[in-house]
Amino acid sequence: MQNTRYRLRIYGAVQGVGFRPFVYRLAQEEGLSGVVRNSAQGVFVEIEGEISAAHRFCARLQSEHPPLASIDRIEKAAAPTTGDTDFRIITTSIDGDLTAGLTPDAATCADCMADVLNPNDRRFNYAFTNCTNCGPRYSILEALPYDRANTTMKAFAMCDACAAEYHDPSDRRFHAQPIACPACGPQLSLLDPGGVSLTSSANVLAMAAQKIRDGCILAVKGLGGFHLVCDARNDAAVLTLRRRKSRPRKPFAVMFECFDRLMDDCIVRNAERSLLESAPAPIVLVRKRADTTLSEHLTPGNPFLGAMLGYTPLHQLLLKALGSPIMTTSGNKCSEPIAFDNDDALDRLFGIADFFLTHDRPIARPVEDSVVRVAAGTPLFLRRARGYAPATVGHADSGASMLALGGHLKNAIAKSVSDNIILSSHIGDLDTYEARRGFDAAVSDFIELHGQAPAYVITDQHDDYYSSKRADRLAGRRFRVQHHRAHVHAVLAEHGVSAPVLGVAWDGAGAGDDGTLWGGEFFLIDHAREDRIAHFLAFPLPGGEAAIRAPKRSALGLAGAMEETHPAGAAQIRSGLGFGKKEATLLQSMVRQKVNTPLTSSVGRLFDGVSAILDLCKQNTFEGEAAMALEFEAEKSHSDEFYQVARVESQSDGAAARLDWRPAVHEILTDINNGCSRGLIARKFHNGLAESIVTCAKHVAFEHVALSGGCFQNRILLEQTIKRLREEGFAPLWPQRVPPNDGGLALGQLHAAARQVKREVAPCV
Repeated sequence: MQNTRYRLRIYGAVQGVGFRPFVYRLAQEEGLSGVVRNSAQGVFVEIEGEISAAHRFCARLQSEHPPLASIDRIEKAAAPTTGDTDFRIITTSIDGDLTAGLTPDAATCADCMADVLNPNDRRFNYAFTNCTNCGPRYSILEALPYDRANTTMKAFAMCDACAAEYHDPSDRRFHAQPIACPACGPQLSLLDPGGVSLTSSANVLAMAAQKIRDGCILAVKGLGGFHLVCDARNDAAVLTLRRRKSRPRKPFAVMFECFDRLMDDCIVRNAERSLLESAPAPIVLVRKRADTTLSEHLTPGNPFLGAMLGYTPLHQLLLKALGSPIMTTSGNKCSEPIAFDNDDALDRLFGIADFFLTHDRPIARPVEDSVVRVAAGTPLFLRRARGYAPATVGHADSGASMLALGGHLKNAIAKSVSDNIILSSHIGDLDTYEARRGFDAAVSDFIELHGQAPAYVITDQHDDYYSSKRADRLAGRRFRVQHHRAHVHAVLAEHGVSAPVLGVAWDGAGAGDDGTLWGGEFFLIDHAREDRIAHFLAFPLPGGEAAIRAPKRSALGLAGAMEETHPAGAAQIRSGLGFGKKEATLLQSMVRQKVNTPLTSSVGRLFDGVSAILDLCKQNTFEGEAAMALEFEAEKSHSDEFYQVARVESQSDGAAARLDWRPAVHEILTDINNGCSRGLIARKFHNGLAESIVTCAKHVAFEHVALSGGCFQNRILLEQTIKRLREEGFAPLWPQRVPPNDGGLALGQLHAAARQVKREVAPCV
């Protein structure tokens, strides 16, 4: 029998997922000797034994790895045989740059929940039960490589029973770094607003459930931070939390104990169920039942509900004790980051939470819940965070260390590590001092985790964004990437598609190259250029950013742009907006004199204006409210009719074509006068926008059409566009692993900059 020895380096998300125990058991089954250890780059393995067994081992690494693992690549090299007779897990080695993949947190697995609910198990009712297949990972990680000494669990010494499981190759907690039990692990506390403990640990969950039952608001410390929760069927409690959090209409999510309980209140498709029950366990948008007994104040005017299942033993035990679903929202004040430290939560959530259900396991960094909906049969991320991030999404292929700082809203950052692009978890809007402090900490943390200062720093070209200003404090060559080009590049990076493509970027607004606010853009991207070949007809935006909060201002801007071509329609729009005489005179004067009234091609603001014209929403209480109202209205119709958006070619060579929305708005006004339903009008508007993309695609005649920007969070718009493009023979690409909104901006920034760097260093031929 001939023996061989191989050295394997395994790259990807292979730390903190039970990979070393998996390798150990696999080697035992194949009769191989050798070693396995975590390394700075991933996992290092040496195996020795019979050749066919070694080959089977390598094949099984790829096909049978643990469910939470993700292998990017395996490097294999022959090595001299040593005559080893056993296989061992050995101490982690720091050899070279820290490039190991980061593993997101995972929902509690069925096996661990069975332990928690088993009265004969020593972890019965223990809120911090986990194993190699589930539990905290990124939220407790302090440094790489992933070992207990590099996590916040290092403060909890394992008892003899846990240590025995940790060292037993046959146990599923073999080398589970967060392993714990009631005798040696973290403990729960229920505190009053002053931080005083109210009961013994044995009674914490029962008392917490009673407080919720009584209508109180609790701040609950989860995996990545605090949630604010209350009884989801209690109108008074939900309204109290809305008032305290200054959140009058923005939807709240609801957490259910199990899928069967969720089905009592929601209609769930198979793809949505798969997401709900997956290891990331995100919030998933599902349709509410007409007969739901949940509070009507959870999602006012919204047929959908953000639903989630209890993803930790703590949540499950609280839900079981309560016997009812809980409304849940981020533990923060408006526009601030989520609280994740006990003392900070007591300070910042004072006056919002009545009581605090907390524990003594530190959280290394805040991690929000992910939010997903299903569109075109695939996940569509609205927020990419717990369970999904950080993770590799695409490749930079530039050979340089790069850091992209994203935008101002829905911020996330990205870093290239060994030419993989790692996108961070959702950080949030950067409007407040607290939010900017959180962003600064996230940037420093992302750099320090891998120990590589970036050679290039990439930002939006809008220099007033805080993320752009933060780049001034970093070494490295500065790149600025235009906002909407970055949106398109995010799709190219995710799908690994190179040029040529027609890129479509529709959103609220972003700084354009010509001094106007872009947001309805078409780009021709090939190997040598990235030309803006078409855009929506620009219209005035009275008050600039003030129009984001007041869709009726966008409608007034539409009226201003229609004055010459459709004067009667412009007058009809103005008459129905509800401005007071003094305000109307002032705003119309601003439009005429072009004072504080930037021009915009934004499809997002076009949505706002049409929503206001239809009297669906004239004042936003949260971002996107008017556009959402228009989408929900379109749900009421299934018509294939559409309003015409006219493509007008430029008279100047090389200048961009315009997509003229004025005929569509004129038809909308005609349909209003003829008594058409708002649902039909809203559907025809969505269909018309999709047709405008088909028109441009036919003009360019590229196979691939990339769709991105916040407007494509709209399920009806996205699905209709995909359907029509496919019917006309095109291959649409859209975000499925990152958000189409600004949460994916950093990915696109880095991809675009890497493309430019690669062109700069390419050898001349």
